[in-house]
Amino acid sequence: MGLINKDTFVCLDCETTGLEADKDRIIEIAAIRFTMEETLGAFETLIDPEIPISETSMAIHHITDQMVSGKPKIADILPDLLKFIGKSILIGHGIGLDIAFIANAAKKHQIPCSLGSQPFLDTLRMARLYGESPTNSLEKLREHFNIQPEGAHRAMNDVVVNIEVFKYLATRYKMTEQLQERLKHPISLKKMPLGKHKGRLFSEIPLEYLIWAANKDFDQDLLFSIRSELKKRKQGNQFKQASNPFSSL
Repeated sequence: MGLINKDTFVCLDCETTGLEADKDRIIEIAAIRFTMEETLGAFETLIDPEIPISETSMAIHHITDQMVSGKPKIADILPDLLKFIGKSILIGHGIGLDIAFIANAAKKHQIPCSLGSQPFLDTLRMARLYGESPTNSLEKLREHFNIQPEGAHRAMNDVVVNIEVFKYLATRYKMTEQLQERLKHPISLKKMPLGKHKGRLFSEIPLEYLIWAANKDFDQDLLFSIRSELKKRKQGNQFKQASNPFSSL
């Protein structure tokens, strides 16, 4: 790894039967190997998950049980996919979930897979770091950067858009290691990205909700932001008490 415009990346996206990597299965995978200057290759296939696709998932990607019937099984395509990825740096929007799905499938079918230890860059976290898009979904980032639409939520369409988003988000960095080093640390979010207080500034969220959320299984950036707000309020209260000699009377 070195200069970001010289490194080779693989942008990856999976469509699945649901969102639980240990229970749900992959129904479509798309990947493009690229540098900042050119596309080097592409991989795309529908996959028969051998279980029904949930209505919720179908509403997002519009892939039906009929579309995947008779397509290759995951065990048949994984060796080719892993060979295609090689040692390239992985790129994806919430890429951790895609890696988990592939790693779980490989483990289940006893296919050697080192994706879990490969370097990756998550464009969702890069967007949080950038901080200038109203929301950090791939579609909103596409609009923010005026990228041509490809038709959302099929794997290859998302990969094509994600690569362009990545290129915009990476412009501040000359070296890939610089970006990786920054992403090792939590990123402070301005607004709550999910739940009933979605879109609200952390300073406006009720204390009880923050205390509850601080112990949930959220990602590191969200937990860091919640706990930072709690710390701020605690210090604020202590300061008020310290400056008021009658506060304990």
